[in-house]
Formats: sequence, C-alpha cells, structure tokens
Amino acid sequence: MKGIILAGGTSSRLFPATLSMSKQLLPIYDKPLVYYPLSTLMLAGIRDILIITTPHDLPLFQHMLKDGQQWGLKLSYLPQAQPQGIAQAFILAEEFIANEPVCLILGDNILHGEGLATLLQQCTSLQTGGTIFGYYVRDPSRYGVIEFNDAGQPSKIIEKPHLPPSHHAVIGLYFYDKQVVEIAKKLSFSARGELEITDVNNHYLQQQQLRVIKLNRGTAWLDTGTPNSLLDAANFIHVLESRQGLKIGCPEEVAWRMQYINTEQFTQLAHALSKSEYGQYLQGLL
Repeated sequence: MKGIILAGGTSSRLFPATLSMSKQLLPIYDKPLVYYPLSTLMLAGIRDILIITTPHDLPLFQHMLKDGQQWGLKLSYLPQAQPQGIAQAFILAEEFIANEPVCLILGDNILHGEGLATLLQQCTSLQTGGTIFGYYVRDPSRYGVIEFNDAGQPSKIIEKPHLPPSHHAVIGLYFYDKQVVEIAKKLSFSARGELEITDVNNHYLQQQQLRVIKLNRGTAWLDTGTPNSLLDAANFIHVLESRQGLKIGCPEEVAWRMQYINTEQFTQLAHALSKSEYGQYLQGLL
C-alpha cells in the first residue's frame, strides 16, 4: 500500500506563525509536526510515501526528511500549486498511486493509542472499498460527521453540519482501494470551491464499500489547525513523554522497532542527534 501525507495549504488560521513556513514544520513539543503523521504511516507498515505540499515549502520538507532512506523509507514529493480540497490529492498523486491501494493522512493530525499499530496494519490489507475512522468529539460541527441508521450502521457523512446527527467525527486518516483516483476525478467542486473528501466517502458508502471503525476512548486524536490546538497537542505530548519516558511520533524508533533499519543504522542516527535530549533518548534505547 502507498501512503500520502497532505501538508499543503496556507494555514492562515495560524498567521503570523505560518507566514514563512508550513505548519507541519512547526514543532509539537520536541519534534516537527510532520513526524507524527509520518510515524503513523510507518506503524501501519507503509514505507513508500508521497508528501504533497506547497511549492514554497517543498524544499524545506526535502531538507528535513530527505529521501527517507535513513528510516528505511522511500519518500517522494509533489507540489500543490493551489489547494482545492483533500480529494484533490488523489488526482495529483495518480502516477504515484499507480492503481494500488493508498492511505492518506492529513499532515496536521496526531494519533496515539494502545493497539493503534495493529489496527492500522490490518487496514493496509484492504483491496476493495475504503476504511475511515470515527472519533467521538464534543463539537462535531467542525468536522465531517457520521450519521448512523437505527441499526447503528453508517448511512451518510455530512460536512460541518449545523445540527450534527452524531458526535462521531471523521478523522484525517483514510484507506482506499485503487478506485479512489477515478472517484476523485468525477467529483464536482463544493460551494466552498473544494473537492470534498466527504463526497469520496459518501460514494463508497452508497456502493456499500465503506468500512467505518469507531476509535475507542483510549485513543487520542488531535488536529492542530489553531494556536490553541497546537498548544494542546504540545502539552499532551509533553505530559505523556515526561511521565512515561517514551517518545511519541519518533521515526527513528519506529523504523528500528519495525526493522526498517538495523541496530547499526539506528546507532548512527542516535549519534548524529546526541547533543539534544531527543538524541539522548535514542541512545538510551540502545
């Protein structure tokens, strides 16, 4: 399965912090925001990953992440000249997807929870249809919301409804089969001028090919689109890492534990960062 990290857009809600760089390059406590969705894909077993970002930010991502070989990955990059909705990513990435199943994660989403890696690895075996995740939130009107029928089965997904039919929001992580490119190509622009991922999900749902997994209460899902949510995410990571002494969203550790790299390669990565607490943590794992 291929992987896509969508890290485009202007992040205008975070101005002036993002006037000169993508929000996905900003730090969330001790590491760049993009490390978290990247680690999520790695935990799912996905190693061939495309990063879609603005032409301005693309060289910055390349400088930070390189070609991914240091983590046993294959990273490639694609510019998005003008953001026109999440579903646009599949059209832009058609050549990269190459008629294979694909997982897309939004570059500002953070996921953490017990058993998450096992669940994600099960999703990568998908060959037909799509899989999305529902997460119980207090304020669902900010998101795409899942409507359930009397049997408790998903019947419709509504984008940012004024009267949400449930408290289950669709998170920014999507697994689809190879149909998704053609589905995205046939979409019409919404009233806000975007190719909506909600329309992709509703298409699969109407074909009875969409699986909806409700994440449990022990799973944390954070998006980071506002200054307050950035701070909340940083505090969340700080509290857990300080309490447990274990890192969240650490590509070096994930690559080593998933055996994408060997101990010698891991040692070299740790040594290169040894002057920081982050590098000292890696050395401590050895």
